[in-house]
Amino acid sequence: MSFSDRLYKKVQPIWEKNHQHPFVQGIGHGTLEKSKFRFFMIQDYLYLVDFAKLFALGAVKSHDVETMGKFAELLDSTLNEEMALHRQYAEQFGITTEELETAKPSPVTLAYSHYMLHVSENGRLAELICALLPCMWSYAEIGKELSKIPGATEHEFYGEWVKMYSSDDFAALSEWLIALLNEITEEKSDEERSRLEEIFLNTSRFEYMFWDMAYYEAMWPTDS
Repeated sequence: MSFSDRLYKKVQPIWEKNHQHPFVQGIGHGTLEKSKFRFFMIQDYLYLVDFAKLFALGAVKSHDVETMGKFAELLDSTLNEEMALHRQYAEQFGITTEELETAKPSPVTLAYSHYMLHVSENGRLAELICALLPCMWSYAEIGKELSKIPGATEHEFYGEWVKMYSSDDFAALSEWLIALLNEITEEKSDEERSRLEEIFLNTSRFEYMFWDMAYYEAMWPTDS
């Protein structure tokens, strides 16, 4: 069994809860309140800023030029393509670029992004991949499942989101990371693999918390 197969089997209970979360199901069925998705878009933008830094760290921690170049490509596409598309998409929900740039992160956004950065800065390439992979891999899985719902890809507001994350191009990004992770964990001990597994499970848990945060539009409880 490859290491990624082991992770996939272990994470299924968490990912099943992610798939069934009312926020995710609301996107697929077109029933999600726009205010909740608006909140999500803002927090997701803030998350992407820190997520992009992981690709920069990936280039630093890579051991060959080809892998460095791939992480550099991911950094460039995230900063100059995905975030630009995010800003354009946000306009449909009345979110201005200024609002995105001046928004404050929720406690969950802070905790999630800081955990990924902490793990990645203090670990090696395997730790970094296990920190960022659940987001990309689970979004590809969610996109694929939601695209099977009749009308999901044609919805006025959420169709573009479903199409983006169900695309073959997006799936290919996580497939590259999965293959790289399998390669660099072949010789690792069971103890090392267990530590990597825990990172993967933790960021998968944070994914659920992010959906939940967006659904309830939760900021600091002391500010209410």
